[in-house]
Amino acid sequence: MRKMNSHTIYMQQALNKAWQYQGVTYPNPAVGALIVCNNEIIALEAHQKAGTSHAEVLALIQAYETLSGETISFDRFDAHQAHEFLYTLPQNFFAECIVYVTLEPCSHVGKTPSCASLLAHIQPKKVVIATLDPIKGHDGGMKRLQEQGIAVEVGVCEAEAKALIEPFMIWQQRAFVLFKIAQTSNGKIGGGYLSSKESLTHVHQLRSVCTRMVIGGNTVRVDRPTLDCRFTGDKAPDITIYSREDNFDRDIPLFAVPNREVVIGDRIDLNTPSFILVEGGGGMLRALGDKIDWVLQYQTPKFSSHDSSYPVDMALTFLHQNSKGVDVMLWSRKL
Repeated sequence: MRKMNSHTIYMQQALNKAWQYQGVTYPNPAVGALIVCNNEIIALEAHQKAGTSHAEVLALIQAYETLSGETISFDRFDAHQAHEFLYTLPQNFFAECIVYVTLEPCSHVGKTPSCASLLAHIQPKKVVIATLDPIKGHDGGMKRLQEQGIAVEVGVCEAEAKALIEPFMIWQQRAFVLFKIAQTSNGKIGGGYLSSKESLTHVHQLRSVCTRMVIGGNTVRVDRPTLDCRFTGDKAPDITIYSREDNFDRDIPLFAVPNREVVIGDRIDLNTPSFILVEGGGGMLRALGDKIDWVLQYQTPKFSSHDSSYPVDMALTFLHQNSKGVDVMLWSRKL
């Protein structure tokens, strides 16, 4: 059993925060950051959307507001404005702070400036990193910090941090396939909406960033879904209807969504780096069983007498649990 210490406790909170945005940061990894000053947590944040401020930057902005009692007047998710502001603070402003981050601060400059360079400039007391960045060209943040004399510790909750970024690692090489399930507490999947509004909103967030959404042919025929992102207001995903037969009613809402590609067939491109979100019933789960990486379950707190369920033999490893409204949300890896 791992010995718990303050570093572990703080890092676990950063990991939990990052899991709240798992998947929705595509094509970026989910990352969390926490800042402690004089043994008090003054900031806890996570990266929320690709192209916006990273976890460390959001945490530093929150820490500034806590320490100063002031509220920033600009958009904290605008990475360039956030970096520019943090560079203007007095050199010793964060001198007593320890920064915990689940992934090595980025050393490269892309859509957002380098977090490692920012941390090297502001000179916190220490930076604790769960795991190093495995992508060449993105790594080097630890070395940058150490070169500026900042104390760095690596490997706190490393196994958990590597699990957190597993989708990111997969979609560097090929498609990451996530199968989404909504069910009752006794495993039933029929009878209309089974999820809370919070769960539905989260599903629509995932739809809005996925490369393609795959849906079973029987689900389309029976449920006649729309599969849009109306809860978030984002563009609806492109769709592949997984079916050998093209016998679908073109008047159902799914085909009426503008600016969407709908493909019908029983082939899915898994070789191209991408994020594929799958929804469907037991037949779909069986058909794609060996292609699925993770399963995401939304479990609502009620029983149902409906006949529909997932009569499938599949072993899973639970990775993380949190909640969306009244629902329990379970992330699992398929064994």
